[in-house]
Amino acid sequence: MPPGDLRLASPARARGSDDEEAWVWSQIRMEARRDADAEPALASYLYSTILSHSSLERSLSFHLGNKLCSSTLLSTLLYDLFLDTFSSDPALLSATVADLRAARFRDPACVSFSHCLLNYKGFLACQAHRVAYQLWTQARRALALALQSRVSDVFAVDIHPAARIGKGILFDHATGVVVGETAVIGNNVSILHHVTLGGTGKVVGDRHPKIGDGVLVGAGATILGNVKIGVGAKIGAGSVVLIDVPPRTTAVGNPARLVGRKERPSKNEEVPGESMDHTSFISDWSDYII
Repeated sequence: MPPGDLRLASPARARGSDDEEAWVWSQIRMEARRDADAEPALASYLYSTILSHSSLERSLSFHLGNKLCSSTLLSTLLYDLFLDTFSSDPALLSATVADLRAARFRDPACVSFSHCLLNYKGFLACQAHRVAYQLWTQARRALALALQSRVSDVFAVDIHPAARIGKGILFDHATGVVVGETAVIGNNVSILHHVTLGGTGKVVGDRHPKIGDGVLVGAGATILGNVKIGVGAKIGAGSVVLIDVPPRTTAVGNPARLVGRKERPSKNEEVPGESMDHTSFISDWSDYII
């Protein structure tokens, strides 16, 4: 499954990432104009956050700077930090566009790209983390940790700056998500609220979960230790996972047990991280009937 290959394709996808980014940005501006016309109370807000900016990275940097600033961490400083980081690495903007698409096409509550850009704290926390990760790899660790702290304070999402995260990520609702220092999250993964990717408290070093491409992690799930969640696996809501989960396998319960496995999917709609299908295999472990 190619990274970022989501269910509903834009006309620009076949022409390369630059065209796709331009297409998404044009959609965001069109949506902002529509919403400003329909709701004059939001016109000034939409102008300052979207319509006054010449690019997605400038709009996102401005919005994140205003969201994460404090009395001592100024919005202008943060704007420059975010913009310099996004502008210096084209892969970051490509990941941002993939994350926007993930929210827009996987979450039925997401009514527009601009709604995600402005209001989805899981999306915003993920973009701020991408900047914090760049700072961490550049040995600017004090600033990376300060940014992590502000993201945790503002969005209630706590992702260590050293955690590695792919593209096409959906943190749905996102409240209470915790991702540890040595965790790895692959591409096209969907994670709901109150999920913990943590350590066991008994070891140091490489001690956090590795989440494969296309995985779906249900609300309130806890995955502990240096365990591997295979490509296309599904972790049921409220599960506590302490063991490896093979590819395309469902794990449920506390402690989690493996209850079903699918063959390699023939289309993206069958990948849990993209289909958001939480209930298949329920008959294998519960007498509750939907």
